[in-house]
Amino acid sequence: MEGATGTRSIGLKKAYEEFKKENPTTRIRDAAAALGVSEGELLATSVGETAVRLRPDFKPLLHDLHSLGRVMALTRNEEVVHERKGVYENAQTDLPHKMALFVNPDIDLRIFLNGWHHAFAAEVENPRGTMRSIQIFDIDGTAVHKIYLTDESDVNAYKSLIDEYRSEDQSQLLEVRSKPEPSKDLPDSDIDVEGFRKAWSELTDTHDFFPLLRKFKVGRRQALRLAGEEFAIEVPEDSFKYVLNEARDRKVPIMVFVGNGGIIQIHTGKVANVIEARGWFNVMDPDFNLHIDQERVDSAFIVRKPTEDGTVTSLEIFNREGRDIALFFGKRKPGIPEREDWRELIADLEAASR
Repeated sequence: MEGATGTRSIGLKKAYEEFKKENPTTRIRDAAAALGVSEGELLATSVGETAVRLRPDFKPLLHDLHSLGRVMALTRNEEVVHERKGVYENAQTDLPHKMALFVNPDIDLRIFLNGWHHAFAAEVENPRGTMRSIQIFDIDGTAVHKIYLTDESDVNAYKSLIDEYRSEDQSQLLEVRSKPEPSKDLPDSDIDVEGFRKAWSELTDTHDFFPLLRKFKVGRRQALRLAGEEFAIEVPEDSFKYVLNEARDRKVPIMVFVGNGGIIQIHTGKVANVIEARGWFNVMDPDFNLHIDQERVDSAFIVRKPTEDGTVTSLEIFNREGRDIALFFGKRKPGIPEREDWRELIADLEAASR
C-alpha cells in the first residue's frame, strides 16, 4: 500500500510540474481543476520543498495566530473572493457545535470547525514575490481559509508556529474524501408557506433566520421566493454593482459576508476603489479586496427581516445551484437600528429594479 501511495504522489507531482512548465502563470486552484484533483492534493505535492504539513490542532492554532501580527485573511467560494487585512485577535473557540469566532473591526470570522481537516504552511511564488501562508482545507481538499503574511507580519513568529504545529506526517499525498451532495429543496407544494411567512414576521433577531429555514425545511433561495414581497424581492442578478457603486459614492459603510462550508468572513466599513475588469467586479482598497466573478452570479434578492431593533435589510446574491455566495448589509451592531442611508440605498435599488 505504501508503494502505491508513493507512486500516486510522484505521478501527481510530475503532472503538476509539467503543467506549470506549459502554464507558468496559472494559479494552483485552476491547475488543480485542470488536472482533476483538489487544490489540497496539489499543494501536498510540494511538502518537503515549499510546504509543511501541520497538525490539525485548530483550536490552539487559532489562539496563536495573533503572534503573526498584521496579515491578510482570504476566504472564498467558487464565485467570490474576500480578502481582509488585520490581526487575528480575541479568538473564541469554546463554543457549541464546533464553532469558533474572531470578532474584531478588521478580522471578523465565523468558523465551522467541522469543515476544517487539513493544514499547511506554504510559500507561494507570485509576481509580488514569495508569499508565506497558512492554508486550511476541507475533507475533500477544497480550500477553506488562507492566511498570508504581509510586510508588517512577524516572520519569526510564523517560523515558530510551523515548528510548533509541524505534523509527523510529511508525505506528499493528501488523502481526501468526497463530501455528500447538498440536499435538494423540497417541492414548494410540500412547504407550509403560510406558517413560514407568519414565523418570518415574528423574527426578533437575524440569527434566528437559519433555525427558521431548518424548521420549515426550506432552502435559502427557495425561502426568498416564497416569502412574499413584504420580506423578499428578486432584483437583477448584477444588483451588487449598484450597491457597491452607490455605497462608494454615498460613503455608506457596509458589511460584506462571504463564506463556504467552513467559514464566513466579514468586512465592515466603507468602500472606495470599485473596479470592473476582465469579467470580475472588484473592490481594491488598502485593507479590503473583494472579487466577484460576474458570470457565476445567477440571482439576487433584497431581503428584509424583522428584529427587536427594527427591520434589517440586505442584498443576497446566489449562484446557479441556489447557494448564497455573498450578503451585503449596512454597517450595524445589535441594539442599534439599521442606518437610514443604507435603507435609502436599497429603496433606490428596488425602485430602479421595477
